[in-house]
Amino acid sequence: MNWVNYFRRATASKPDRIDLQRGLAVSLIRAKRPTEAVSAWKRVLEMDEATPADKVELADAYIRNDQWDKAEETLHSVPPTHETFRRYRLEAMIADGKQQWQKADSFYETAVGLTTTPSGVMNNWGYSKLSRGDYAGAEKLFVQAIRQDSDLFTAKNNLVLARGAQGNYTLPVVPMSQGERAQLLYTLGLSAVKRGDVETGKGLFRDAIETHPQYFEAAVRSLSALENNAAN
Repeated sequence: MNWVNYFRRATASKPDRIDLQRGLAVSLIRAKRPTEAVSAWKRVLEMDEATPADKVELADAYIRNDQWDKAEETLHSVPPTHETFRRYRLEAMIADGKQQWQKADSFYETAVGLTTTPSGVMNNWGYSKLSRGDYAGAEKLFVQAIRQDSDLFTAKNNLVLARGAQGNYTLPVVPMSQGERAQLLYTLGLSAVKRGDVETGKGLFRDAIETHPQYFEAAVRSLSALENNAAN
């Protein structure tokens, strides 16, 4: 079912139903139409039954629409008593964007404590630390994220990036399929080449190819490129 069309029809016939207006706004976010979602959440906030949670959703829509200043302004209007995971996750993202690391860490820590499924926000927090060069701190957070959700491949890949940035080119002991192992070896190889450890990178690309030759063509291309450069 096209939920956007469903809720458009529903809100047209019953415009005073806030649940339907929220349904439209959520469906627009899920359809990756953030500009329209911003307008939809604004309509929700014009209604008498609107709540602080609706403001948080508007801030989320602003971020998805790359309107960070408006997102921050909206969150500032949310009462401090409204302490939710979604609110603090967005606060952390905004602080990250402004390179306000101490605030970001505080917001991430609060967000982690407000959810029973913290793996995603731990991964985001780890990536924040990775981007600022705190590789050891990032590594710890990625490990925690994987403990919470062993299927979270982005955290595994980020963990390998953090280890590679520290010159550690061994795969971490985490659950992984053969396909994931090949991809992680490839990521490690790229990290090694980036650090100037070209021969180590070649070895890791070969390991990736041997691990899953049909699956991992990128390693073949990268290895060929390095060997061709060396030949020339």
